[in-house]
Amino acid sequence: MKFGVSTFVTDEGIGPAVLGRALEERGFASLFVAEHTHIPVKRESPWPGGAELPRVYYRTLDPFVALTAAAVVTERLEVGTGIALIVQRDPIVLAKEVASLDLVSGGRAVMGVGAGWNREEMRNHGTDPRTRMRLLNERVLAVKALWTEEEAEFHGEFVDFDPVFSYPKPVRDPHPPVLIGGSGPTTFDRVLAVGDGWMPIYGRGTEDLAGQIAELRRRAGHRVPVTVFAVPPEAEVIAELDEAGVDQILFTLKTEPEAETLRTLDSLAGLL
Repeated sequence: MKFGVSTFVTDEGIGPAVLGRALEERGFASLFVAEHTHIPVKRESPWPGGAELPRVYYRTLDPFVALTAAAVVTERLEVGTGIALIVQRDPIVLAKEVASLDLVSGGRAVMGVGAGWNREEMRNHGTDPRTRMRLLNERVLAVKALWTEEEAEFHGEFVDFDPVFSYPKPVRDPHPPVLIGGSGPTTFDRVLAVGDGWMPIYGRGTEDLAGQIAELRRRAGHRVPVTVFAVPPEAEVIAELDEAGVDQILFTLKTEPEAETLRTLDSLAGLL
């Protein structure tokens, strides 16, 4: 089982290049970063994590800029989105961003995706919250077509383009893995239809994680990779997830200045 961290990279915390180097030096396998393009001032959508939206949500760096900074100072660290709000992103631009990250990192990019919870935010991008799951599926498939086909085209309900050339192509074969976030009643349908792995949040619909993983892999007919977010840094929990068949766990790294972050990483590294 691999160990990584997920975090919000902001203008008020440790820089992504310093963070990436520190993670690799301590033996971590991956860095996943969150994204929000903006936070609407008038917001009615409840945050799933509680009543008050944390400050870091307002101040995230662009994930691909942050991940590129981490990638160019490391050699082994996987760099991924956790999660990219694909329903708020143009798929042609997104395909180029992720493929470019994969190229400059030497094949270490991972694209975790989700539909998001902030309805006001997605409406500002022209996305209807009611159809965001169907939109997510189409955009993932369109991105994969752009990554893998010489003259890619896509014709769907929401995404529609005639044959195009899109470069660069990813380094990783056949393409960077697409991890589907969430743990709702239709999540496995999305994983099986468009994804390459599952990425739930620990404690949110994962009470029977071992059973869920077994069911997902039974339906797929093969070992679907599973990465779990927000894992408590406790030996008992880590052992439980290892036994359940989890492939990678991500500790939540609080957004803090460099000195405080490095002390936290030193403590977490003791669990590896």
